[in-house]
Parts: sequence; C-alpha cells; structure tokens
Amino acid sequence: MCGRYANSRSDEDLVALLGVGEVVGEPLRPSWNVAPTQRARAVLERAPREEGGGAPVRQLRTLRWGLVPAWAKDVKVGNRMINARVETVTEKPAYKRAASRRRLLVPADGYYEWQQREGRSKVPHFLHDPDGEVLTFAGLYELWPDPARAEDDPERWLWTFTVLTTSASDALGHIHDRTPVVVPPEMRDDWLDTSLTGLDLVRQVLDAVPEPRLVPHEVSTAVNSPRNDGPELAEPTGPVEPAGPAG
Repeated sequence: MCGRYANSRSDEDLVALLGVGEVVGEPLRPSWNVAPTQRARAVLERAPREEGGGAPVRQLRTLRWGLVPAWAKDVKVGNRMINARVETVTEKPAYKRAASRRRLLVPADGYYEWQQREGRSKVPHFLHDPDGEVLTFAGLYELWPDPARAEDDPERWLWTFTVLTTSASDALGHIHDRTPVVVPPEMRDDWLDTSLTGLDLVRQVLDAVPEPRLVPHEVSTAVNSPRNDGPELAEPTGPVEPAGPAG
C-alpha cells in the first residue's frame, strides 16, 4: 500500500519537471510526511471551462488525499479510499469512472513502508529513486459536492485523490507486498491524456507500466506520527539496500 510519502519539491520545480501549464491555488509547504486526509499537490489535465473550450491544460493543484466519490454521503468515505488496487480499478464502480476520465500524477521524493520483523515492531523504510529523481504515482481524482455549502459557494467542490497500488516485485516485496504504481517519465503523457477514456485502453496503459527501480532504507520511527515533519525523516538509520531491477 501507500500510506505516507514525501514531496519536498517546490511548485517551480514541479512546473519545470512535469510540464505544467497552470498552477492552481496557493503553494503548499514541502512535506516529508504526507499522510491520508492531508492536502497535497498533484498534476492533472483539464479542458478550459470557458465557452468554446480548447485544448486541455496541465495543472498543478491541491487535493485532499482519500478519494470521495461524487455519490458519497459523507467525506469520511475517503478515509478508506487512500489507495486503489490496479488489478480492479477499471472494474470496480467506485473507481472506474475516475479511471476513465479523471487521472492524475502524484509527485513524490519517495514513500514510506513498514516491514514486519520477527520479535520487533514494524520497521519504517523509505523507498526512493536511486538517483534522487522525482517519482510520479498513478492516481485518480474526484470532485465531491459538499451538501452543507451553497451551490454558488466556490468552496463547495472538494477535490480528492487516491494512489494506485500494485504487487511489489521480489526486490521490494520483502518490505511490503504492495507498492504504488510509479509512472515513468515516458508514460506520463499517456496517463494524463484526457482523450483516452476507454477502460480497455486505460488498462493497456496500466499493464505497460514497468516495475519501478527503487532503493529502500530504514528510517526513524519518528515518521510513524504525521505530526512529525522534516528532511530528517527520510534519512537512513541503517544500510541502504541495492536498487531493485529496472522494469
């Protein structure tokens, strides 16, 4: 699964790295401990709302982590929908409409996972690109209308997202059996392409995503609390393992 991750990149960095054409909302502070229900930056493409439309624009905007479908009666549904399994995301009613029309990328320095060891409490690890490159997790987003707000209230629509996960390879599976779907640079345009709406085509893109090549290392248990933040959370407290195989 993906339950915590780090994103220390500034908006300016993400604009340059991910080809963003429009920045929506105020920038967020860098975080080395992004947790479910918190707000985070993500990249998506949206057609202009003005009359006549136009080509989709790649946006960097803030969303809440934990998908809340439009039909949900309560925002708390999102607490159980921080991840979506890639194996069924194009089939399950809760996700397939978003898989067809509302896909995004979640930029990250890396993510945290907890390994169960015999005779010890779970040990946190940080998994990241061996060269320090930005990772982009495949995700979906939804817009939820808050029934407590008036229809003309600009804050009525809550933007939320979920991170797709897949089976971990042998190189990473000893830490946890699930891992985020990491979209490589050459496939980011395909994943964000708003003209690609057929679920069979979406499935083809997902099936073509290679295994990520990541380096895991142990980190401090301070990351266990979402109240803690700072670059020290991602620093190794033990040996750094070799990178997993390229996909």
